[in-house]
Amino acid sequence: MSSSADPAREPLLPKEQLDPMAQDFNTKSRTTSSSKRRLRRSRSAPRGDCTYDDNDVKTDEPPLHPSQLFNLNPNLRRVIMFLALYLTIGTLCFYLVRNQISGHKTNGVFDAVYFCVVTMTTVGYGDLVPSSSTSRLLACAFVFSGMVLVGHLLSRAADYLVEKQETLLVRAFHLRQSSGPLDILKELQTNKLRYKCYVTFLIFAVLFLAGTIFLVTFENMPVIEAFYCVCSTVTTLGYGDKSFNSGTGRLFAVFWILTSTICLAQFLLYVAELNAETKQRELVKWVLTRRITNNDLEAADLDEDRVVEAAEFIVYKLKEMGKIDEKDISGIMEEFENLDYDESGNLTNSDIVLAQIQR
Repeated sequence: MSSSADPAREPLLPKEQLDPMAQDFNTKSRTTSSSKRRLRRSRSAPRGDCTYDDNDVKTDEPPLHPSQLFNLNPNLRRVIMFLALYLTIGTLCFYLVRNQISGHKTNGVFDAVYFCVVTMTTVGYGDLVPSSSTSRLLACAFVFSGMVLVGHLLSRAADYLVEKQETLLVRAFHLRQSSGPLDILKELQTNKLRYKCYVTFLIFAVLFLAGTIFLVTFENMPVIEAFYCVCSTVTTLGYGDKSFNSGTGRLFAVFWILTSTICLAQFLLYVAELNAETKQRELVKWVLTRRITNNDLEAADLDEDRVVEAAEFIVYKLKEMGKIDEKDISGIMEEFENLDYDESGNLTNSDIVLAQIQR
């Protein structure tokens, strides 16, 4: 190779041709194989082959009982506390101004909590409406705070409860197969969003049917009108021509409206996330299966030594998949340089200790 040649235009060469001392193929093969094993066995990195070891999950864990849900996640208890506080304050406020709310009334307390839930979920039937400046200002305050509560807190609680039912759903789908805990875990990790869609759709279907049956049975609505009322409620459309008019119906609506509207919102969110994940998987599949060219190797050569090592190739592929970008790489390299105390290009225990002492 001529020394006057432009290095930027020279094609990338294998390491054997660049290093004249590397002539022992068996030795190099063992070294490369050992390097691959070290790369795959990195304890801090996720496994690339998606294999699971018995230490990854507790295979002898008993099935989750519904009564244990509130003891597992403190965030869930916080959500319930905020919801109870919101409903308590809202019910008290709207009960005190019940004479300033016009419409069809049944029971003072039931009407207050019913109006609070209808306002929080933005259903707004119109069967109860504020008729004074005080009641209207209260309604404005509670509709905004209710939207924040539903959008930020209750959706997280619903997502948490759905995740707890995914394992049961996978077991039900694979009931006739001899699927162990590890198989179920791998299935959940692979199709997590898909099973979330299944769970929320099943729950929503049950709630939809329950609402229709209740309206037909207790509100004496025809089936078509009950179906129409349920649709306008769960979509928060709330025309107002059909609603819950009895005291029993409004007590049922307090729980049913809250759960059904949140469940539909979560289902639509999971569908959107599943669509985005499907497109991402298609991009990853295209990146991994397309043919590699010399231009790809030149772009993957980060240190410009005309040799693409495994780490450089992995970083290039991750960038192409859209999983990382230049900003991520710059941040990681900055952290590496801060830890590399002796500036040798390698990290050792002494480097980390000295870097921590310096900090």
